[in-house]
Amino acid sequence: MTDALIVGCGHTPFGRLDGLGVEDLMHRAASEAIDHAGIDHSAIDGIWVGNYNNGLVPDGFGASMALNIDPAMRFTPATRVENACASGSAAVLAARNAIRAGDTKVALVIGVEKMTAGDTQSATAALAGASYLPEEAGLTFPQVFAQYALAYAERYGDPRKDLARIAAKNHANALNNPLAHLRKPLDIDALLGDEPRNPVIAAPLRLSDCSPISDGAAALILVRDDTGGDFPQAVGFRAAVQVNDVMPMSRRDLLAFDGPTEVFRRAFESAGISIRDLDFAEVHDCFTVAELLIYEAMGLAPRGRGRAALDDGVVTADGTLPVNLSGGLKAKGHPVGATGVSMHVMAARQLTGQAGAMQRKGASLGCVFNMGGTAVANYCSILEPRRAGA
Repeated sequence: MTDALIVGCGHTPFGRLDGLGVEDLMHRAASEAIDHAGIDHSAIDGIWVGNYNNGLVPDGFGASMALNIDPAMRFTPATRVENACASGSAAVLAARNAIRAGDTKVALVIGVEKMTAGDTQSATAALAGASYLPEEAGLTFPQVFAQYALAYAERYGDPRKDLARIAAKNHANALNNPLAHLRKPLDIDALLGDEPRNPVIAAPLRLSDCSPISDGAAALILVRDDTGGDFPQAVGFRAAVQVNDVMPMSRRDLLAFDGPTEVFRRAFESAGISIRDLDFAEVHDCFTVAELLIYEAMGLAPRGRGRAALDDGVVTADGTLPVNLSGGLKAKGHPVGATGVSMHVMAARQLTGQAGAMQRKGASLGCVFNMGGTAVANYCSILEPRRAGA
C-alpha cells in the first residue's frame, strides 16, 4: 500500500521570539524543510498547518500564509488543523492520510504557535479553552494536572521527588539541543527545597514541573513512497494512530490514562512491535506528572510504579529507552501547534543520524506520543529509516 515518507525537516528555535510573528515562524521552518528535502516549491500539492491559537494571536486564518513562501505555491490547497496540544500531530496524520489516499504526492506540514504576544495570564486563559468548560471552566492547566499529581499521591504515594527527577533529566537532555527554550541544568535537591525561583504554581506542582510558554515552528516534507525521487535519508511510518477519549475528567479514572494507553497499544500492534523494540521515544511531558503517567501507559512500568523507569535508568539518555532526548516539552518548549510536528522532526533526525549532540547511536525505531487536552486527543507514531521506493 502507498504510504508517506518524511524526506525534509525544518525547525526554528523555541522560546520567546520577539519580533517574529506566526507567518515569520512558519516561513522559516517550512523553507528549511523544503531546502532539506531538495524539492522545488512547485512540487508541493498540499499544505497542512497545525495551529491551536484560540486567541493567542489575532491571526485566525493562518494556513494560507504558507503560500507566501514562494510564488510557485500559489493556488496550493492549504488547511489549518486543530486538536488542542496535538494539533501538530493531527496535521501530520492528515497529510499522511491524503498521500495514502492518492490525493497528494508531496505535502508540506507546518506546526506553529506564537504564545508570547500577550501576557502569561492571557496565554493561560487561551490554553484553558482545551478543557471541558461545562465542568472545568475556571481551572488553569497547571491546576488540572495538579489533580493528576494529587490523585497519584493519594493512590500510590507522593511523586514529587520523581517529578523533580523527570524535570532534571529533561533539562539535562536539553543542554544538547541548541533549539531548546530552557538550556540550563536543574538540581533535584534544589527543586525539592524552598527555592524562591521555583514557586508552587498549583500544589503540588512547582514551576519546574510545567512546560514554558514558547514561540516556535517546525515543518516536514512528506512524499509518496513510490515518488521515485532520490531521498537517501527518508523516514517511514510503521504506524500512526489516533485515539480520542471523552473530554470530561469526571467520566474518567485519571490515573488509568486510558487514551494514551489505548493509542500505544494500537500503535504497537499496528507496527508489530513491543515496547522493547524501541530505541527512543519523544513524549508529551506538558507537566512532569504527565511523563510519569506516560511511562505506565506505554508499558515501561506497572501502574503506580512509573518511578521504576527512573530508578532503573531506563529513560535516561544512556538508558535502554531514552525518553525526550530533545528535552521534551518541559525544556525544549511547548509552542502548542508546533509540538507534534517538532516531535516528528526530532525523531526523524535521530533516525537519519542528524540529531547532533542528541544522537542516540544506532537508533532505528522511534516513538512519538503527542496528546491534546487532558489526555483527550492522543497520537502515536512509530517511525523507522527507509529509502524511497523501498
